[in-house]
Amino acid sequence: MKKPRRCGVVAAVVALVLLACLQIQYHHLKVVVFLVTSYCSSPRCSTPRRRHYIYLSISMLNHWSFQVDLGKAGFASGTTQDNRWGTRRIATGTRGLPRGILQPHSDMDLRPLYSDAATHNHNREAPCFLLPLHSPPLYAQNKNYDRTALLAMAVGISQIKNVDTMARKFLNENYAVMLFHYDGNVDGWHHLEWSHKAIHILAHNQTKWWFAKRFLHPDVMSIYDFIFLWDEDLGLDNFNPRRYLDIMVSEGLEITQPALDPDLSTDIHHRITIRNKMTKVHRRIYDNRPSMNCSDESKGPPCTGWVEGMAPVFSRAAWKCVWHLIQNDLIHGWGLDMKLGYCAQGDRTEKVGVIDNTTAVIRFEDPCEYDL
Repeated sequence: MKKPRRCGVVAAVVALVLLACLQIQYHHLKVVVFLVTSYCSSPRCSTPRRRHYIYLSISMLNHWSFQVDLGKAGFASGTTQDNRWGTRRIATGTRGLPRGILQPHSDMDLRPLYSDAATHNHNREAPCFLLPLHSPPLYAQNKNYDRTALLAMAVGISQIKNVDTMARKFLNENYAVMLFHYDGNVDGWHHLEWSHKAIHILAHNQTKWWFAKRFLHPDVMSIYDFIFLWDEDLGLDNFNPRRYLDIMVSEGLEITQPALDPDLSTDIHHRITIRNKMTKVHRRIYDNRPSMNCSDESKGPPCTGWVEGMAPVFSRAAWKCVWHLIQNDLIHGWGLDMKLGYCAQGDRTEKVGVIDNTTAVIRFEDPCEYDL
């Protein structure tokens, strides 16, 4: 009668040893995948052979996660991501594709119908199709990295002169430009020499928030490091987009706007947006008036952690959050600016700021002055 009991004890011990071995092998595979994907941040990883090795590593990890998924036994599920190790599953729906062919991102670069793709100078493809889940953006890893940015504006033909100046500043830095035409007039822009380089989208009587919700989805925008979602009536005579982004990165900001020049702007509604000539960036204001009561103790708008909806600039991570914040029926965006701090990727009092070093001006131009 004692023999079966001994067999049961032995079986239990063997089962525990087996589970321990499976767990050790599984975590070993996760370490391998993490090391491979970390090494993959180098541009050399774009070779087909390394893509092949990475695919095999992930395939092995997926296989083991399926084999050892034992409910609450402490193993990672085969249907979830493991954030501790920074690994990422291959995109859903792509398992039928040949190895190394995945292109998970898109962009707004126009492609010529008849030209050698090798000569195209807008190649912004990520250096590897699989990166650590929590790795910092490339512009934070490499100071020489050429940052990518998109300027998106809702425009009407009455502001063509001002938009022309704005677009040129960004296109000269090799940044992308997208114009949302709310007045139905697209042909009126074709005579501008840069018009064929911009993306033109038409929808009658819609605002930039409506366009942004439908055409700036984070999956498409993920190729860009920064998104400028601006109004069309900003004067940029003293604005330099590249210097602006340099400051934004060096200060660790995720959501910003250019400071407004009070001497040249026609109308300023919020004191925090006014340029401070003594600083490069300011994140808060001080005001003892009872209606404001802004001090070092202030933790939110209108004293700190706030930018106006007129000229916000978002990092990639911040935009992914903001896009989900935009409601489908949002029109003018009133009140949205008070909520942007939720997407600051940290403390809004540190990650949201107004950049004073390169300024903008609010202009309300007379459309009759344009010779169209």
